[in-house]
Amino acid sequence: MQWRSVKEARCSVARALSVVGERWTMLILREAFLGHRRFDEFQAATGIARNILSTRLQALVAKGIFERNDDGPERHVEYRLTEKGLDLYPVLISLMRWGDTWMAGEEGPPLTLVHRECGHSTKPALTCSHCHGAIEVRAMQAIVAPHSAPAKRHHRERANQRRSS
Repeated sequence: MQWRSVKEARCSVARALSVVGERWTMLILREAFLGHRRFDEFQAATGIARNILSTRLQALVAKGIFERNDDGPERHVEYRLTEKGLDLYPVLISLMRWGDTWMAGEEGPPLTLVHRECGHSTKPALTCSHCHGAIEVRAMQAIVAPHSAPAKRHHRERANQRRSS
């Protein structure tokens, strides 16, 4: 699969990466979840070049992740997360949790998350929406949707081609 065609793929992961897979995007989102809204705040917190930040913010607005509030002069423009953007919070937190576990080093994680409702520090975990059991790879089974059956057949055919080569 060519990277430029990934957004048309029959794979939700590939489609999501077509929106948030660029390396600066998650850092911009991190800053938005930390409360930053203005261009200069994003730039100062990430160190991203201004032209790249401008391009990324435009793309995130175009994809419906941010909405741009244009009231007042340019320096007062705010980028606010949309509902679609807010839904990326669990993705960012999962990435942060992985980084805290495997990349933090001896000094430990740089942030602690505190659940406002109960006031305790927490390590968010994925749970089943039905039974609330932990979602772990060995406890899950992926079932191909009926409308995706051709994609499954395609993957099986490619695997068979690789084995016969």
